[in-house]
Amino acid sequence: MSDPTETNGTAAAGEAAETAEASGGAGGRRVRVVLVDDHRMFRTGVQAEIGQTALTGVEVVGEAADVDQAVTVITATRPEVVLLDVHLPGGGGVEVLRRCAPLMADAEQPVRFLALSVSDAAEDVIGVIRGGARGYVTKTITGSDLIDSVFRVQEGDAVFSPRLAGFVLDAFASTDAPPVDEDLDRLTQREREVLRLIARGYAYKEIAKQLFISVKTVESHVSAVLRKLQLSNRHELTRWATARRLV
Repeated sequence: MSDPTETNGTAAAGEAAETAEASGGAGGRRVRVVLVDDHRMFRTGVQAEIGQTALTGVEVVGEAADVDQAVTVITATRPEVVLLDVHLPGGGGVEVLRRCAPLMADAEQPVRFLALSVSDAAEDVIGVIRGGARGYVTKTITGSDLIDSVFRVQEGDAVFSPRLAGFVLDAFASTDAPPVDEDLDRLTQREREVLRLIARGYAYKEIAKQLFISVKTVESHVSAVLRKLQLSNRHELTRWATARRLV
């Protein structure tokens, strides 16, 4: 798997700029955005892609790396759109949404949230949408598509990466509450993310690159998952995840 920062780096910034120039710049559109992601390199990449305001119309007015920072910056800057990672220190994207609920409910100047995450897991998508986010896109999105998504969310539209919309439709079409998996609930969000990548056959180094963490941290997460689920090795873990359709 490729590193999302590398995939959507300078080349994507050029793509976004060319798209904007071809359509006459930003066309008078403007949107104020806050970036919330615990990986500084990724925030820098997104800023380079979408933050050329004269061309894209996107003005990045703040950044944050954890829940407390995010709430502080969002409250202070009152952006129109927040690009929000799902997995953050301090409680995750859902906690940011919970604490910013009054800002989302402001009829005159609502703050709208668009989840931007490496995770494509149904529970992550449904969790942030239930929390109030207006959409969910993965970090494989191109610069031009991300700009378009930001403006659509600003206007009140719901935006999803293609395959993720089905998760939301299925979840909200059902009148029954989803069953609780007590074993899965023992895992943290990051442990679930590592679990899914292990089950998909990723090597530790690939997982580390994908999640912007060290190989040693990946090993620690795998050990914790095996211990909590009372499994012996990654083969048993893969079977466990497959049986629960987490792969």
